[in-house]
Amino acid sequence: MKGLILSGGAGTRLRPITHTSAKQLVPIANRPILFYGIDDMAAAGVTEIGIVISPTTGHEIQEAVGDGADFGVTVTYICQDEPLGLAHCVLISRDFLGDDDFVMYLGDNMLEQGLAGFVAQFKDVRAAAGTPQLGKGPSAPPSAQILLAEVADPTSFGVAELNDANEVVRLVEKPTNPPSNLALVGVYLFDKAIHNAVAAIEPSPRGELEITDAIQRLIDDGHTVVHDVLSGWWIDTGKKDPLLECNRLVLDSLEQRIDGDVDADSVIEGRVVIEAGATVINSTVRGPAVIGAGSVIDRSHIGPYSSIGVDCRITRSEVDNSVLLRRSSVTDIPRLTDSLIGRDAEVERDQRRPRATRLMIGDHCHIGLE
Repeated sequence: MKGLILSGGAGTRLRPITHTSAKQLVPIANRPILFYGIDDMAAAGVTEIGIVISPTTGHEIQEAVGDGADFGVTVTYICQDEPLGLAHCVLISRDFLGDDDFVMYLGDNMLEQGLAGFVAQFKDVRAAAGTPQLGKGPSAPPSAQILLAEVADPTSFGVAELNDANEVVRLVEKPTNPPSNLALVGVYLFDKAIHNAVAAIEPSPRGELEITDAIQRLIDDGHTVVHDVLSGWWIDTGKKDPLLECNRLVLDSLEQRIDGDVDADSVIEGRVVIEAGATVINSTVRGPAVIGAGSVIDRSHIGPYSSIGVDCRITRSEVDNSVLLRRSSVTDIPRLTDSLIGRDAEVERDQRRPRATRLMIGDHCHIGLE
């Protein structure tokens, strides 16, 4: 089985962060989101992985992931010139995928349960389908397996309709009147039949080849599509608040590790990781939290649920429930919370008189002031 990770797309919902960086490289607990997906594939025994990238941010992903050796996999990069849909990603990956079964994963999604059980289930169901049953011949193996999750607002997702036998009979993309509250999670397993399906469908009204239409085509052509309902959490990290929620959930699994320098006047409480080269001076760090290599925490209070990236500096400030990317700084801020701070950003309290709020803000920013 091969793997296909979709890491194109413009990341418009995370602007301005994604004006200068791929959304899949935004860190969760100081580790790029994309890395968790690669780890999950490797843990599921999937070691040949294609990563679909865009012309604008693909070079960043290639530089970060390399040939995959650090993850125990081999990586092939496939460039999608325009964001023309998930099914289009399958279409352009035909040479890489060949006739092999494959798992497709959205590079900005995170699953608590990983992929190993999902992949094993697909293999088991396909193997069992070839075995004759009592009084019957062998059944046809499924051509696809989808992962579903119950959601509060199905109108924002692809939605599955099941019949009384719990079989998938229809898929609808972002329906006005959803047939169920079961949304498609960004994980799919396919056999080679999907290639004929993606070649047969037409672009949707938004100009994309929808994977829901391709799976529906499989169903209409008589192929079996099975499903599993998600256990544990699933988060699409494409917006700030879900990204911060994902950061909290991952930080909750930390084990304390202090490799950096902590002076005698500082207090470390709970599950805290302080990377080698980080320095904590006369400060409190309350976990779960992670302090990246080279960062300096000076006369400040950090945490809980904060990820401080590499080479950051926080001085005379309080930070909680936030993600700071590399080389950012926070100075003289009484409390910074629920925030995502980009690379090389500076947040500071201006000491000039008259006292005022002075801002330089890029496109698509949201600033909340006291």
